[in-house]
Amino acid sequence: MARITIDTPLDVRLLDKGLSVGEALAAFNAAHGEAGGVVSFLGKVRPDGDVRALELSHYEPLTLPAMRELTETARDQFALDGALVWHRIGVMTPGEAIVLVATAARHRRDAFAAADYLMDHLKSAAWLWKREKRADGWHWIEPRGQDHEDIARWE
Repeated sequence: MARITIDTPLDVRLLDKGLSVGEALAAFNAAHGEAGGVVSFLGKVRPDGDVRALELSHYEPLTLPAMRELTETARDQFALDGALVWHRIGVMTPGEAIVLVATAARHRRDAFAAADYLMDHLKSAAWLWKREKRADGWHWIEPRGQDHEDIARWE
């Protein structure tokens, strides 16, 4: 039984501490019993090279409203029963969760497409700033060319 409850079809959160993936997904699944498909994606800090930490900062008045608007767009575009978008902020180390996205829809293809859409947009969101700590200090991370290509396919 999940200790977390989902009370709204679109559950969008910014978290400054870790998240319980299993509990979140159990609560999301329980909240969307009519869905034919539930898809989830967990993004984690990669231990690439000498990455020691990842820090995500944001502009508070813009970030959560923009994430909600993105999630509403996904709901409408893909006929979702519900969506969960939880994103960490602050400092994380390799292996820690950064983002959890789950989508529920009557049909699996809508759930898969919506999760992909949400992640492509979250990955390139201008309202989240990322930097990595390596042996030689902190370095800002800019979106890669692939990130721009990924988001462009939804236009």
